[in-house]
Amino acid sequence: MSHQVLARKWRPRDFESLVGQEHVVRALSHALETGRLHHAYLFTGTRGVGKTTIARILAKSLNCEAGQGAHPCGRCRACTEIDEGRFPDYLELDAASNRGVEEMVQLLENAVYSPVSGRYKVYVIDEVHMLSTHAFNAMLKTLEEPPPHVVFILATTDPQKVPVTVLSRCLQFNLKNMPPAAIAGHLVRVLQAEGIPAEPPALALIGRAAAGSMRDALSLLDQAIAFSAGNVDEAAVREMLGVVDRRHLEQLLEALVAGDGPGLVAVADSMLAGNAPFGRTLADLAALLQRIALAQVGVLGDEDDPDALQRRAREIPAEDLQVWYQIAIHGARDLPLAPDEHTGFTMTLLRLLAFRPGETPPSARQAALRPPAGRVSQPGVAQQAAPQQAAAPQQPAAPQQPAAPQRASQSTEQAPRAAARAFDGDWPALAAALQVGGFTQQFMQQSELIEADGLSFRVRVPIRPLAEPGTVARVRDALAAHFGAPVRLSAEVGTVAGQTAAAVASQQRSERLQQAQEAMESDPFVQTLITDFGGRIVPGSVRPNEG
Repeated sequence: MSHQVLARKWRPRDFESLVGQEHVVRALSHALETGRLHHAYLFTGTRGVGKTTIARILAKSLNCEAGQGAHPCGRCRACTEIDEGRFPDYLELDAASNRGVEEMVQLLENAVYSPVSGRYKVYVIDEVHMLSTHAFNAMLKTLEEPPPHVVFILATTDPQKVPVTVLSRCLQFNLKNMPPAAIAGHLVRVLQAEGIPAEPPALALIGRAAAGSMRDALSLLDQAIAFSAGNVDEAAVREMLGVVDRRHLEQLLEALVAGDGPGLVAVADSMLAGNAPFGRTLADLAALLQRIALAQVGVLGDEDDPDALQRRAREIPAEDLQVWYQIAIHGARDLPLAPDEHTGFTMTLLRLLAFRPGETPPSARQAALRPPAGRVSQPGVAQQAAPQQAAAPQQPAAPQQPAAPQRASQSTEQAPRAAARAFDGDWPALAAALQVGGFTQQFMQQSELIEADGLSFRVRVPIRPLAEPGTVARVRDALAAHFGAPVRLSAEVGTVAGQTAAAVASQQRSERLQQAQEAMESDPFVQTLITDFGGRIVPGSVRPNEG
């Protein structure tokens, strides 16, 4: 059976099912109902907010055989063919690949002819800012005074690059990013209709990760359903997205409030062992501090725990919150400048203790900044601090400590063996061998190897979030650590048709399930139960023994 991705299956077909963009829907609906139509529209906004979706709904409204209005029937030939992209009087043009003056001249020459099937010819030019200067100049006159049966709909993610001569000829609508709560609410309705269980915190995480794009949210939801085996729970989504564990944020905040420097370092070391994203942690810490500051003025979000936020709002002075927020966002910005992310993260945490506008107890400040010898003398600290935690502050005295040269020696001895490792051409096996999590794991699981030259790899991934520079950089670092040598990695977004690690794992699971079913059906005892007692094997109840 063919599977249709959620982003296509749940693409709105009319204005009523459109999520958000009420200001655009209200204006277009009024224009359609009163017949006050403009000849050219410009929709601006980031990816996945509904620009081409609204263009299709508008085209159906103009050509619906049930009558022109703001409520296309969705069943007539015009509506169904526009949805399927084969209506002769509806044309979607991608300006990124058709940006020349020749393509524009050909389009304008066809515009003068009457519609073949509908009342209007509707031309949708996506990413219109990619058109060349000559192409823009060629369309200016027609765009200002088009034939009465032609409607132009331009869409762009970068309106600053559209010439003002074009802007002045269009009715412009700026589509807004979707709020995370609105995205999560829509995902709830989608999963209810699909019959898939989900935890609300998991959908809230997807809503925030989508960064305002409903299309990205539905793509991430598809990924989460596959990742969590059909039960979208918070733990699985956190692992998939590489989102910071809330417990880490709570532990950091507890240590900050208590002025516990060793505690902060211990949390940082624990996060290093768990391969936590330090930059994302600082960003999430800044977001948590912002929500606490809002709670201090009586504003609480729908996703927040009101009791916990109000408790923090009472125990943290407002001036401390403001300074901590600034230090957190500046620390996240400066992480690439640090010797490594763990070092930069630890120094940011200690800076949070060192710079406090309020009265800080001297013992707390000394606990945060005291050298290792002083830490050992503190009751209850020396006994609890792990050796690696106590070693971190000793780095300034490294020339006098044998530990640092010993680590350097070990690295030198291991380097030749690591560098001798070569890529054998099996990308799915390499993905299985890497001990990574979050988006790094998803990148390796979902990507398809296109080309490999030594340790230079070119791969294809199915969705845009996996091709973000930060994700690619983390994957490159993980591969470099695996091979013991520098790695070059580039990623492009497209349809993944080859053998991915996820596809191989799925095929292996299917084979194991088939073997388990055959073993169950051929088992003599099971056969006795079926023949002598009228038993039956419940469909879907057989599971392979993974052990």
